[in-house]
Amino acid sequence: MNEKDLTKKAGQMRRYIIRMLEIAGSGHPGGSLSSTDLLTCLFFNVLRHNPKEPKWPDRDRFHLSKGHCCPILYALLADFEYFPKKELESLRTLGALLQGHPDPKIPGIDVASGSLGQGLSVSMGMALAGKMDKKDYRVYCLLGDGEIQEGNVWEAAMACAHFKCDNLCAILDCNGFQIDGRTEDVMNLEPIADKWKAFGWEVIEIDGHNISEILKAYELAKEIKNKPTIIIAKTIKGKDVSFMENVVDFHGRAPTQEEAVIAMKELSDE
Repeated sequence: MNEKDLTKKAGQMRRYIIRMLEIAGSGHPGGSLSSTDLLTCLFFNVLRHNPKEPKWPDRDRFHLSKGHCCPILYALLADFEYFPKKELESLRTLGALLQGHPDPKIPGIDVASGSLGQGLSVSMGMALAGKMDKKDYRVYCLLGDGEIQEGNVWEAAMACAHFKCDNLCAILDCNGFQIDGRTEDVMNLEPIADKWKAFGWEVIEIDGHNISEILKAYELAKEIKNKPTIIIAKTIKGKDVSFMENVVDFHGRAPTQEEAVIAMKELSDE
């Protein structure tokens, strides 16, 4: 898919996000919207996967470590027809397929997530299994910047480098916010790039909304040998919905019906 089509597809994914969260009346729009471009590029142009065979042994693996941002993942899986798009309208409903965090009963999802700080360890396990089984699949893991304040992330980071997990690519959705406010105020993360380099990782820094930069970063990551790669993507919380952008309240508040109308109008102009 070319860059123009990816931009249009990302807009469509954002509309799915707003619609399903409006119907649910709860959920996490901010981080879902900030990571939309990153994951749209990944699923459409990079990830080797097969909706007709979700457990295909040679598929690339994707793990959403920041599981509360599952609306973007559900939107992508529905668009690829892992399950009917109608399921999006039952998000977070008791007994429905799509709950507030990913679950392996959902086609296209391998491991439950949402207990923050654990996803990189899970992804390392997948990467090591691939090496042991002599498979050439790659593993991608999306982390939140607030999430990397957790110690388990850094234990995993150290182990990934030690075991030379060059088939692992972490993606850091660096939107500058977490549930309690700005990351720099809650627990400053800087210098983020230097920390990952010190732990033995290849670091690629990009604008997480620039489609060209995103695609180039994924391709570069494939060329790195003998160490894992992290793409540090500077993003905007609530991207492309004006009243949500960089507003911490929308970390975990769904839009009202009135707000959804405004958001959909803004997104339809893309």
